[in-house]
Amino acid sequence: MEPVTRTGTSLARLGLTEPWAEPTVTGLGWWAGDRPAEGAEAIMWALGRSPDPDLALRALERLLTAAPDRAELDAALRTDQVLRGRLISLLGSSTALGDHLVTHPDRWHRLTASAPPPGKGAKEAILRAVGVGGDVLTGADAVAALRLAYRDEVLALAAADLAAVAEPDLPVLDVADVAAHLSDLADAALQAAYAVAAAEVGPAGRLAVIAMGKCGGRELNYVSDVDVVFVAEPADQQTTRLASRLMRIAGEACFQVDANLRPEGRQGALVRTLDGHLTYYKRWAKTWEFQALLKARPVAGDPELGAAYAEAVAPLVWSASGREDFVAEVQAMRRRVEEHIRPDHADRELKLGAGGLRDVEFAVQLLQLVHGRTDEALRSPSTLDALAALSRGGYVGREDGANLAASYRFLRLLEHRLQLQRMLRTHLMPPADDVDARRKLARAAGLRPDGRHDVVGVLNAEWSRTVMRVRRLHEKLFYRPLLQAVSRLPVDQVRLSEKEAAARLAALGWASPEGALGHLRALTSGVSRAAAIQQTLLPVLLDELARSPDPDRGLLAYRRVSEALAQTPWYLRLLRDEGLVAERLMRLLGTSALVPDLLVRAPEVLRLLAAPGPGQRDELRRDPAEFAAALRTTVARQHDPDGAAATARSLRRHELLRVAAADLLGLLDVEEVCAALSSVWVAVLQATLDAVLRAAGPGPARLAVIGMGRLGGAELGYGSDADVLFVCEPVGGASDHEAATWATGIAETVRRKLAAPNPDPALIIDADLRPEGRSGPLVRTLDSYRAYYARWSQPWEAQALLRATVVAGDEDLGTRFLHMVDPIRYPPDGIDAATVTEIRRIKARVDEERLPRGADRSTHTKLGHGGLADVEWTVQLLQMQHAGDVPELRTTSTLEGLREAAEAGLLRREDAEELAAGWRMATRARNAVMLVKGKPGDQLPRSGRELAAVAAALGYPADDPGVFLDDYRRTTRRARAVVERVFYGW
Repeated sequence: MEPVTRTGTSLARLGLTEPWAEPTVTGLGWWAGDRPAEGAEAIMWALGRSPDPDLALRALERLLTAAPDRAELDAALRTDQVLRGRLISLLGSSTALGDHLVTHPDRWHRLTASAPPPGKGAKEAILRAVGVGGDVLTGADAVAALRLAYRDEVLALAAADLAAVAEPDLPVLDVADVAAHLSDLADAALQAAYAVAAAEVGPAGRLAVIAMGKCGGRELNYVSDVDVVFVAEPADQQTTRLASRLMRIAGEACFQVDANLRPEGRQGALVRTLDGHLTYYKRWAKTWEFQALLKARPVAGDPELGAAYAEAVAPLVWSASGREDFVAEVQAMRRRVEEHIRPDHADRELKLGAGGLRDVEFAVQLLQLVHGRTDEALRSPSTLDALAALSRGGYVGREDGANLAASYRFLRLLEHRLQLQRMLRTHLMPPADDVDARRKLARAAGLRPDGRHDVVGVLNAEWSRTVMRVRRLHEKLFYRPLLQAVSRLPVDQVRLSEKEAAARLAALGWASPEGALGHLRALTSGVSRAAAIQQTLLPVLLDELARSPDPDRGLLAYRRVSEALAQTPWYLRLLRDEGLVAERLMRLLGTSALVPDLLVRAPEVLRLLAAPGPGQRDELRRDPAEFAAALRTTVARQHDPDGAAATARSLRRHELLRVAAADLLGLLDVEEVCAALSSVWVAVLQATLDAVLRAAGPGPARLAVIGMGRLGGAELGYGSDADVLFVCEPVGGASDHEAATWATGIAETVRRKLAAPNPDPALIIDADLRPEGRSGPLVRTLDSYRAYYARWSQPWEAQALLRATVVAGDEDLGTRFLHMVDPIRYPPDGIDAATVTEIRRIKARVDEERLPRGADRSTHTKLGHGGLADVEWTVQLLQMQHAGDVPELRTTSTLEGLREAAEAGLLRREDAEELAAGWRMATRARNAVMLVKGKPGDQLPRSGRELAAVAAALGYPADDPGVFLDDYRRTTRRARAVVERVFYGW
């Protein structure tokens, strides 16, 4: 405490900055020119320490004016340190409670040193206020009496809670004790409201009021809804009226009573019998409802019925973690917490934000559900008590438990101080630029400058430290003990058994906990530096993996990658020092089978996962044209075709991994992915052809490669083959036969080099779209193509040529080939009705014959309804009909064709949008199947983790892939409706 003999200070130094402050303190007799008046030094210093000295002074003046015993109050302020600390701290913190005191000025006597301590006699006072034990009040009189009694008790508690702010020598109340006192006040208020309601409603059956949430856990805030559940015998209209009236009385007098945690929530009956509750919980309840029941506590009404309820539901709570849907529902609960945060409040939320109160509560409750099945010591409704029990039992390290408890207390303290200001429900920190509000909050929380920072700086620093500490909540609580169970990590108390560790992993989403423990043991065994770094990294990595759709595959993949890169010195350092790299890598490994296969042979791509520095571009979004140019330059340095092809495949692996990572992380849209994959294929084909041509030396022909299908449309997926045509032209007087023979050798060499066995996705060059298909020659001269198309061309071949574009070889020859086929693919007069009928017939036959047996047409991305074939054939039919007259339709791109068809009025704009949406959805889904399974596939998985991974790869919730399936079916169904109308003419 500041010495009261200090002189020569100023009001500004005391924080009294308003113009009216000096005449006010002078008029009160507390100030003498430039110093505190004699005998009033302690009052002035206490004012200076209050959270808002001006606010405290104004309220003190109002209170002294209103008090009938003003002189007694003034004298007490000068001599009673307890009163001084309580009153001045309270008035400088809370306008609402200050107004209550001014309205009821005699209540200051409750804040003196001789007054009963907070909470003592509070229940009796609240019950007595409404006449319990005598004639019970009803109606507005009861509400008014209950409101006044409840507010009086909150006033006394808040004053004691804040007292040490203005008088630091006074004891500091623990935030947990304050929350328990507030819960006791709520219990008493509910009991009083029950008595009033019973008097108003008249004879009724038995009704028990079960407190839930913070009240049930005896950790209530100053301002909070009180969650309850009602149990009745019988659950009839009269007990429902009793419960409803109780809620209304308590809501008008003290706090809102929320019964939405009851079975079926708002749609459910307000009251149920005990058997009705048990039937619901056994048959219909979700995991979060058992989590809520952790805090169930009878507080009012029939005590025997309340006790019977608590006893009956307890076994259900402690068996919840064995439910089949436990993991999925836990993940859904975590997602719901995040979804409730307004984006503009995310960095100021004390309750729901990252590193906030809900993170602590959620984690503690999950550990209770997992380990409380066998350890009754963990079955506490209080977060702090449960955390202490978890620490004593060795489920949480002692230091981690202590740090987390301290963080929780600090967050609750800030929450309490914010709510006290106006007695409003809030969990939101003041904005960072509202320095004045943060200063008042910091002072109300008892913070002081530390020599390096002012009080606002201390608050900001402690807030940041707390958020960071709690942000790593799950790694501290869930994962480090798992490592202790399988390694020689130092343990500060009790080590989890492997059985306990397996139970925890199962609860966190691992389907094979024993296998996961084996991977952890392999990664952390030994005394090498790598093992030490893994012991540091794994808690973080496991937390990220638990959020992925397939933690088992992800952990196995991480072990494979770590073992493959064991001799790469920067690998573990990168994961340790770049948090975003570790986070992204776990997401990739827990979703995709393709990524780890590529990563073990292209580890350098890991560096691209780091966040770009200021002014730097994100390398994951690199322009594919840059890669293509670099690939051709690098391959050109190779002296033989084998080396060139191997180099091209190696560089392709890097680019394929980059695109896959960017795709899975949501950094590229589907058009960018297809364009990038097509660019990779073209660059590899060009570079390999160039190398083979250099090795062969001057030949008797020019050779051009014409891209067809998805390659020609720049719409390749991860597992697509490259459809091409090879066209040659004799040079130097060579015959057509000599030219074709030589060019065929070159083409075969390119195909063989690229198709050489290797672990990466295959590089297959498919030339089956050539004239006469597989039976025809691989390479033809330009004249041979001209003669064939003029005489033998079929509608399907003209349709295939719609995608033709030059991709490699002699560009002039390729361009002349395109000019030659333009009249075939873009007939000047369109196509006749017979050709349209033939195209429709072929399409129907393809759909029928090529759809694999047992395939689901509603989820087959290629041949299913509204899938790729439906959309592409529709666009191509419009092109064959109208591109002769509409040059803008002469494009190899499906989406561009749709846009131009709509622009030309050939397709309604909304129809074009539906077709484009179907094509995008099917293409994204097809790519996702390849990413997830590591091999091409057109059929979406029907269920299980593969479906969850496909959904996650597309940005849908992994724990509810049904959302993705519904979206896929709805989008493709709408596209199919357009196809039936436009393509089939139905």
